[in-house]
Formats: sequence, structure tokens, C-alpha cells
Amino acid sequence: MNEDIELIIETSRESMDASVDHLKHELTKIRTGKASPALLQDIRVNYYGAPTPLQQVANVRIEDARTLSIEPWEKKVLGDIEKAIFAANLGLTPQNDGKIIRINLPPLTEERRKQLAKQAGAAGEKAKVSIRSARREAIEAIKNEVKNGYSEDEGKRSEAQIDDMMKQYYGKIEGLASSKEKEIMTV
Repeated sequence: MNEDIELIIETSRESMDASVDHLKHELTKIRTGKASPALLQDIRVNYYGAPTPLQQVANVRIEDARTLSIEPWEKKVLGDIEKAIFAANLGLTPQNDGKIIRINLPPLTEERRKQLAKQAGAAGEKAKVSIRSARREAIEAIKNEVKNGYSEDEGKRSEAQIDDMMKQYYGKIEGLASSKEKEIMTV
């Protein structure tokens, strides 16, 4: 019976870890005014009829603080890469010179910075909702174990352990979101 509770706690931990990892991934997509290849990581290019990640058909490099360059391994893919960037609706305008695509990132306005900071905060809130959901499922599973004969005191201790774990993950999420907000608001 004790192994069942340990499994519930471990499953909850894995779910909470996944929420934090997802938040990290989402925050890398939010633009901070600096060029970063992470802005383009979810772009899929139509490569010989199959949607292929951009990084598998081209080198994406940072030329300077506000410029990304994309150098495809095959020149005939340039047009498809350009179409994929426009289709991703990132607000970026690729410039194709026939060999390389360059993307200049315009400086962020104060209003846009505030919107992006809100977006980072919203991503943090979604992660918190996911953490609460994992907590709720774990608490319900522990209560079911108590109904099936597990010690009530041990059940309460396990629930307290889940609550403590949730608070730790909340701290991680708040730290990630606030550091991203600060990064966005820094001119």
C-alpha cells in the first residue's frame, strides 16, 4: 500500500516537472528584443512535401544583437523557408538575398514590451494551473487509498508532502516568469 502512495507522489512530481519544462519552452518563444534562434524553433518548412523543423534544413545563426541569419543547405529551399516564417505569424519580415535569409528584429516599443511581459505572466499562470491540477489528482488518489485501508495519518502526511511540493514548484514558476518579465522590460 505504501508503494502506491510513493507512486502517486512520484507521478505528481513528474507532472509538475513537465509543467515547469513546458513553461521554460514557452518563455523561450517570447521575444525580448534580442536575436535568438529560439524564436524560430517551432517553424516547420515544407521540405519535399513533409513539414520539417527549420533547424533540419538550415543553419540559424545570430549575426548581431538584432539580426538572425538563416542559411539553407539547399538553395532551392529559400522560398519555402520564407513562406514558413510568414506563415508562423511572428511579426518578422525575412529578407532573402538569394543565398541567405536575414531577419532584422526591430526594437520593441514600450507598449509591445508590456504586452510581452503580460504574455510571460500568462504563461506562468497556465503553468500554475497545471501544477494545481497535478496536486488535485494526487490528493484524490491519496484519499482513495485511505478509503481502501491506508492509514489516515499517513494519508494526511502524504497530502502535506504534495502541498509542500506544489509550493516549491510555484516558487520555480514565479522565478522563471518574473525573470523573463524583467528581461523583456529591460531596454
